[in-house]
Amino acid sequence: MKFGVIVFPGSNCDIDCFHAVKDALGHEVEYIWHDTEELDGFDCIILPGGFSYGDYLRCGAVARFARIMDAVRAHAAAGKLVIGICNGFQILTEAGLLPGALVRNKNLKFICDTVPLRVETTDTPFTSLYKKGEIINIPIAHGEGNYLVDEDTLKKMKENGQIVFTYVDNPNGSMENIAGVCNEQKNVLGMMPHPERACEEILSNTDGLRLFESIIAAVESESVISAQAVKNRHTGTRRKSAMETSGSKPIAFTQKEELLHD
Repeated sequence: MKFGVIVFPGSNCDIDCFHAVKDALGHEVEYIWHDTEELDGFDCIILPGGFSYGDYLRCGAVARFARIMDAVRAHAAAGKLVIGICNGFQILTEAGLLPGALVRNKNLKFICDTVPLRVETTDTPFTSLYKKGEIINIPIAHGEGNYLVDEDTLKKMKENGQIVFTYVDNPNGSMENIAGVCNEQKNVLGMMPHPERACEEILSNTDGLRLFESIIAAVESESVISAQAVKNRHTGTRRKSAMETSGSKPIAFTQKEELLHD
């Protein structure tokens, strides 16, 4: 299992994500510079928080054109996992990988706090180790976390179970208290809160740890299933080859021939 943390000019939470994966989880992780053209060998890509390209124009509006984003789109299209945290969430919406948009907080102020979230679904690779309806506490730090989406898309998202996290006490004015959403295939997640900042006992909060553990469980489970499928294919091929070599017939066919002769 291998994570990749994309580093854009201006990113400032890349180190936090790297530390959470490497030290808190003990898994392999690499930094990926923004002009990289491929993501071969990575199971999960993290777009971290920060202020990519200084948040000029709009948050994430410049980063969406970074060379790495074509590879991120290809990674997601292949069914592999992508998570955007804070500014990473903003980038994913700007890039069209997630629905909606993030705009200025309703109070027009930067908010830095730890807030309660409700887990709205566990039917994603990112939340399988939580309980539906569970309240978890995750830090936030943003000035543009107010999630907006048109009514038709919102209705479709609800029907598809794409609303993953909601705020218990809405801090920024987000529509329907939305804190995190996923795509229809549920392999791309965006969330404004920072789970990487809630992964260690020394921080008195490990509520974010299960998000990363869910990712690991999902990838490892998929690997086991894939390996078993390959094994089954090879076993079937060997059996067929052995039968052809020996000239023997399957039992069912032999019994059928005997009945016909009788």
